[in-house]
Amino acid sequence: MPPKSDKKTILIIEDEPDMVFGLKEAFEFEGYEIKSSLTGEEGVRMAKRLHPDLLIVDLMLPDLNGYLVTKQIRQEDPRVPILILTARSQEGDKVRGFDSGADDYVTKPFSVAELLARVRALFRRAERSIERTVEEIEIGPARINLKTHALTRDKKDHQLSFYELELLKLLDERRGEVVSRDEILDKVWGIEASPTNRTVDNFIVKLRKLIEEQPDKPKHILTIYGQGYKLV
Repeated sequence: MPPKSDKKTILIIEDEPDMVFGLKEAFEFEGYEIKSSLTGEEGVRMAKRLHPDLLIVDLMLPDLNGYLVTKQIRQEDPRVPILILTARSQEGDKVRGFDSGADDYVTKPFSVAELLARVRALFRRAERSIERTVEEIEIGPARINLKTHALTRDKKDHQLSFYELELLKLLDERRGEVVSRDEILDKVWGIEASPTNRTVDNFIVKLRKLIEEQPDKPKHILTIYGQGYKLV
């Protein structure tokens, strides 16, 4: 295998050649190395072979849809940032994307400047190193391994995406305190990415499904109405 370039590699899985061409030019101008695939199956194979630093995945692909592509890639690599592109704006589609393992999404049509900002934010979050003296945290019946991104509950392992892990780490660092949505957005996503409060809420919903015995009646990740969330 040839040595990897010092440039960060982005794999774009998108079936519109004109869009791929435009994104390739924009990202290469910013100093990224771009690889691309027009189909989901080829994109999964390329991701396994190339180990890119970040993936941009369109949901509407001619073979595998973007949800399946994201899920397959996430099974191979729980840490690589994945951003999905979607022409859909329904809340359920975004939630399904997060459930598949995506870290962020951009709805078409979008500006290249917005996409670049979100990519920079993803890289900034991925590169941030938070010094901790523990390798595992416990939340109720769940144990979270901070090195492997694995959440274990009832002898079953679930791989967490980067943002899911960072959100849990922030709540754990502030255990017993209320953490506002704005602070979560700032410290986990980064203001430049311009995510919304619904982004935080969607991630909380998924994490409750993994941790709480009754996700609709949480005992550990509590909503403090009008303020934010608290881990107890």
